[in-house]
Amino acid sequence: MRLAEPTQQAYTIAQAHWAESTLYTLQGDWTKARPLIERWITVVRTGHIFLQLSYAVASSAWVLAQLGEANEALKRVAEGEELLERQRVGGLVGQRGWVYHALGRTCLQLGRLDEARSLGDRVVESLPGHHGFVAPALHLLGDVATHPDRFDAEAGKAHYGQALALAEPRGMRPLVAHCHLGLGELDRRTGKRKQAREHLTTAATMYREMDMRFWLEQAEAEMGGVA
Repeated sequence: MRLAEPTQQAYTIAQAHWAESTLYTLQGDWTKARPLIERWITVVRTGHIFLQLSYAVASSAWVLAQLGEANEALKRVAEGEELLERQRVGGLVGQRGWVYHALGRTCLQLGRLDEARSLGDRVVESLPGHHGFVAPALHLLGDVATHPDRFDAEAGKAHYGQALALAEPRGMRPLVAHCHLGLGELDRRTGKRKQAREHLTTAATMYREMDMRFWLEQAEAEMGGVA
């Protein structure tokens, strides 16, 4: 960031904001991510870097939903979907994978479960050979399946297991931790206390090592339920 800003080159500045805001988003540090993403959106709009715009808008939607700003998040969901539709032919695979995932996470947070599931399914169906993007989509589908309004233990376990099988050999540590958290929550709710404790301990350990405090608090709260 320190090197990028003085260049006054929109692409260079946008890349730096992309990287740093993504770090904070994945850490769950929503308040730090938000201003970086908004600055990123401004830079890509004024610099006409339209290829990054759907990525930035989708990231913004996810963060706004986590911060409780539902109306603004929904506006960004609509814009993100419109941008993605325009870029359907020429968009980058990684970009599409992230945008679908971020919009799906937003919809899940806002309780729009059908939309969240549709976005997760879209990644699995449209990017079958790109396991690095399919894995987060499968985890999202696991979270949808274990939502209190749609609880399906068998489907949730299957999705989490598939996501974990793809994430572990690829060193996707945050996602591995998320899968263990999901499996631990599921085992706790279905009365499998020993398995729940093992998964939650793994998740908490990994979150602590990665300084992912938002998620660590969730894992520790779940562990309290099986103590």
